[in-house]
Amino acid sequence: MFPVPNAFRSRPFTREEALCGGISRGVLQGPQFRRLYESVYCHVDHVPTFEDRLNAARLTLPDGARAAGITRLQELGLDYGPRSPLHFVVEGDLHLVIDGIYLHRTVKLPPLGEDGVTAAAAFVAYCAEARTIDAIKVGCDLLRSKLMDRHDLDQLLCEEKWRRGASEATYVLPYLTDRCRSMAEAELLAYVVAARLGPPQVNTAVEIARGVRVTPDLWFGEQRAAAEYEGSHHQEDRAQYNADIDRYRAYRRHDVAYELVTKERLRTPRTAVRALHSMLLSRGYEGPPPEFGPEWDALFMRLSDVVRPHGPRHRAG
Repeated sequence: MFPVPNAFRSRPFTREEALCGGISRGVLQGPQFRRLYESVYCHVDHVPTFEDRLNAARLTLPDGARAAGITRLQELGLDYGPRSPLHFVVEGDLHLVIDGIYLHRTVKLPPLGEDGVTAAAAFVAYCAEARTIDAIKVGCDLLRSKLMDRHDLDQLLCEEKWRRGASEATYVLPYLTDRCRSMAEAELLAYVVAARLGPPQVNTAVEIARGVRVTPDLWFGEQRAAAEYEGSHHQEDRAQYNADIDRYRAYRRHDVAYELVTKERLRTPRTAVRALHSMLLSRGYEGPPPEFGPEWDALFMRLSDVVRPHGPRHRAG
C-alpha cells in the first residue's frame, strides 16, 4: 500500500499537485483516493466539510468563478438552505456541466467584497431560486446579523435592476427588517403582515406599567397584546427560559394578553394566525379577520413565479 503523505490526507487537491507530491496516476486512481470533480481528489478516509467542498469546486472551476447565491451566504455564516448543489457565478458565456455544482453565467459579475461576492448580491441571486417565505427569513437574518447592509441591497436593486433575482428581491423588501431575533420570528411576522393583522411593533421595548418595561417579539399596542415565539432554545437556554417566565408574569400582572407560538404551531401558519386573531378579538380588535388571499398564497410560492408568473425563466445572472 502506497504511504500517503499527510499533506494529502485531509483536504482536496488537484491531480497536478498530487503528481508533483510524488503520487503516481495509478495510485491516484486506486482505492486510496476518491475523485470529487474532474482532476480534483481527496483521500478516501477524509469526509469533506462544506469548506472542503467549496475549495474543491474552486479547484475545478475557472479562476474567475465566485461562490454565489445560497452557497455564498452559507460561506459567510448563514446556517440555512440546501448545501448542494454549490452555486457559483462566472462572467461570460461559459458552459460547464459539473455534477454537484450549478455555474450561473452573467454578463457582469455582481459586486465583490474583499473575499468574494457581497452578501447583498448573493441574497439577490438567492431570491431568484427561493420561495418567498424563505427569502424573507434569510433576508431578515442577514440584516439582523449584519452580514448584509440594507443600503448595499437598496443600491444594488436600484442600479442593476436587470440582474437575475432583482425583481424577486424587490418584492420581499417590504417584509425585511433587522429587528427579528431569529428566522422563526421573521416567519411569524411575515404571516401576520400577509394576513393583514399588522404590522405590529417588533422587539421594541414598551412600558406596560410605571417602571415596568418589556420587549415582546410582536406587540399590538392598541390591544395591549403580545405574540411570543417559543422555540426549543427557550427551554434549553436556562437564562432565556427564566427571562421568559419573568416577562409572562409581568404580562399577567399588568393586564397584557399574550399568545405563545411554538415551533410546532408555526408549522400550521393559518392556525397560528387565527389564534393571534382570537387573542386580538378578546382585546377589542375591530379590524377584518385574517386575509388568506393572493399575498398569503405568494408566501409559499417560488418568488420567480410570484413576480413573473407567465414569462420564461431568465437564467442570466
